[in-house]
Amino acid sequence: MNRVWTYIISKPLSKEELNSLNELGKNFVLGWTAHEQQLTASFEIFGEKIIIVKVNENITEASGCSIDKLTRFIKETEKQFSIELFNRLLVAYKTNSGIEIVHASKIKDLLDQNKISETTIVYNTSVSNQNELNTWEQELKNTWLSKYLIQA
Repeated sequence: MNRVWTYIISKPLSKEELNSLNELGKNFVLGWTAHEQQLTASFEIFGEKIIIVKVNENITEASGCSIDKLTRFIKETEKQFSIELFNRLLVAYKTNSGIEIVHASKIKDLLDQNKISETTIVYNTSVSNQNELNTWEQELKNTWLSKYLIQA
């Protein structure tokens, strides 16, 4: 089973920054270990907005120390690119032109302005494994953001 971590990128990055971030991430997972055992891991940037890190735990499980290494890498990445990655109040949703990122506090306004609706696809970035990642695209009405919908 693949263990998964996702991080919403708080602001748009240039193509050069995305390329640099992608290279840093791929280099990180190539050297990522748990108890000196190489992890079989991947790093990708989905839609230029969400980092996805996976570990195949059928081969080697991610341990506390390896998760600490990932956390340090993500914190260093935040500093290097002047972005937030640990802000769990950021929401990623699908539009015709790609993925938009907003703070959860803006969801009600976007609903009121009809810029999004109860059927807008939202990315569930609290996923922790591949099965959850396979269904991470969810309609807003089926997420914790449904509290912002006007009750009839």
